[in-house]
Amino acid sequence: MAQMTKPPDPNTRIPRLKCPHGAIDSHFHLFGPKELYPFDKDTVYETADALPETLIGMHRILGISGGVLVSGGAYGRDPRHLKDVLHRYPDYFRGVAVPPDHLSKLEIDDLHALGVRGVRFSSHPRGRHLAPILPELAAAVHDRGWHVQFYAQAGGIVDSADALLALPNDIVLDHFGTIVAEQGPTQPAFQTILRMLDTGRVWVKLSGPMRCSKLGPPYADVTPYARALAAHAPERLVWGSDWPHPNMNDQVMPNDGDLLDLMLDWIPDEAMRNRILADNARKLYDFPPIG
Repeated sequence: MAQMTKPPDPNTRIPRLKCPHGAIDSHFHLFGPKELYPFDKDTVYETADALPETLIGMHRILGISGGVLVSGGAYGRDPRHLKDVLHRYPDYFRGVAVPPDHLSKLEIDDLHALGVRGVRFSSHPRGRHLAPILPELAAAVHDRGWHVQFYAQAGGIVDSADALLALPNDIVLDHFGTIVAEQGPTQPAFQTILRMLDTGRVWVKLSGPMRCSKLGPPYADVTPYARALAAHAPERLVWGSDWPHPNMNDQVMPNDGDLLDLMLDWIPDEAMRNRILADNARKLYDFPPIG
């Protein structure tokens, strides 16, 4: 039976970090209104409405200028909610879809026109309602320049790396590649991520530290990974809030202002930090260049 998840902290703190002009939140989900968009019958979680207007209000407090809507797993492989949001906010959002097994050229073209720039695959244990690695689909969307975003079970990137690298697309790893922070940077998962970065076509999202750490805010054991990634490939890192933070029932709900401020510790160099927050994300998700 699907579990109802806790809502996000509604009292976003004003961060100490001053975002650069054009900063992008590269990973969040939106849900609802529930009466219009029912959840997938196989979803393992449900959530209260998390609407675009609420997210944009939070972004204004953080100094964020736009964002990337990743279709929530609770919707399974139905793109209707994603498409409707992108249609309503064409300048503010780009999208990443959880796809069916096949998309026609016309369907891909329609999604591209709405702002979709990637498909999200997941490791099989994450559920039947999510998309596994689909090589034929990946090749089809590569023709439009889309990337493949991947969400592995904890530490699961080791088993999936070769299949991902066999795809023609750029690869974007969710949530630090879902390493297990307590195992340290020498763990096979993180070493695999560094090897993948060396190909020049793999990106990592500095997002969801609570998905990797058991310590709770400020997730001190994630800091060495952020710094190592920044030393390895700063040109292929992006930041994401992971709002509204579904499936945090057994953890402390983070405040989004505090999450952004983690970047001050993770990436002390301001120029590099601004590149990650703005330039990298705008390039990856095909936002207009900063004027």
